[in-house]
Amino acid sequence: MKGIIFTEFLDLVEEKFGLAMVDEIINQSNLESNGVYTSVGTYEFSEMLQLISHLSENTSISVDDLLLVYSEHLFKALIKSHPNLVEHYKDPLNLLASIENHIHIEVQKIYPEAQLPTFVLEEKTNDKLVMVYKSEKALYMLGKGLMLETFKLFKTPVDIKFEKLNDAGSEVRFFIEKI
Repeated sequence: MKGIIFTEFLDLVEEKFGLAMVDEIINQSNLESNGVYTSVGTYEFSEMLQLISHLSENTSISVDDLLLVYSEHLFKALIKSHPNLVEHYKDPLNLLASIENHIHIEVQKIYPEAQLPTFVLEEKTNDKLVMVYKSEKALYMLGKGLMLETFKLFKTPVDIKFEKLNDAGSEVRFFIEKI
């Protein structure tokens, strides 16, 4: 997992819960990196699981809710660092529909070792998308949050529902509709 995911996560934890909480979750975790991350480094996904699980335990906020909050922070950081990824899109549905054939290709150019989820487009109309998220990391709530942030960027109201296609959450169908 790319370091930017870790650095932005720890920035969010510090911003929302304070530096003491950053120290607490790092100390509670068994991290090969010792909690030292660079945005361009690559780290084990298990480290992120430990950090977010300990944050959840210490704050009594569910991991899913933390992922939604984190997605807002991460989206802003990514757009600030790489505005070219979205600047030529005029519609959030078109942006989301292009995740596999444009956005992820560009992300791979920036972060060649990034392990990105797959999004399979099943249906697209002017007002609706149906997509299947696939990733062994099962961070579909982060995906949902990034989708919500995409619609906020375009100032477009949206309704996003999903169904897990397996218990692990490694395959999830999203129903995205402009409202």
